[in-house]
Amino acid sequence: MKVVGITGTSGSGKTTLSQILNEKEEVKVIDADKVVREMSVPGTEYLEAIEKEFGQEILLDDGNLNRKLLGNKIYNDNLARENLNRLTFKYVVDEILERIKNIKDKDIIIIDAPLLFEAGLEKCCDYVIVLIADKELKIERICRRDNIDRKTAESRLGIQHEDIYYTEKADFVIKNNRNCDLKKEVDEIFNKINC
Repeated sequence: MKVVGITGTSGSGKTTLSQILNEKEEVKVIDADKVVREMSVPGTEYLEAIEKEFGQEILLDDGNLNRKLLGNKIYNDNLARENLNRLTFKYVVDEILERIKNIKDKDIIIIDAPLLFEAGLEKCCDYVIVLIADKELKIERICRRDNIDRKTAESRLGIQHEDIYYTEKADFVIKNNRNCDLKKEVDEIFNKINC
């Protein structure tokens, strides 16, 4: 069994690549963002830690996390973002590692994580695939995906690392621009991985 990390900035196409990989019978995808959502429901230690850090106003009336409010806080405040990341790494990384241990019936496990390197998850990966794309295209994708304006998309992208931060640490780099055939690219990588 091999563990492969997928990372890159927002708008680079990680979700699309994970969807392609999910269709492969021998692959199991662990989506770090989904794990975060599953672990931040009422009654969890992670949500309690977020509430303690950010106050009760971070919760909706029904006790669920107000993701929009939290998003606004962390995008506009470096310290708040660092504090949330610290909590996320503490709770979510262990959960991802536990899930990897419990998967027995797949040849390849994919960890789809925007903060793969920051969380130290690359240490459990045999390979890391990084997706990059032209800035204009990333902005366009973020606007469409999150239904936000260009200025907001640019500011979100602006707080993330430059592509070089990812490519320097990658085993494989996919330049996911408009003419990219993601399925073909990943099939070529898998052929090399399985050699």
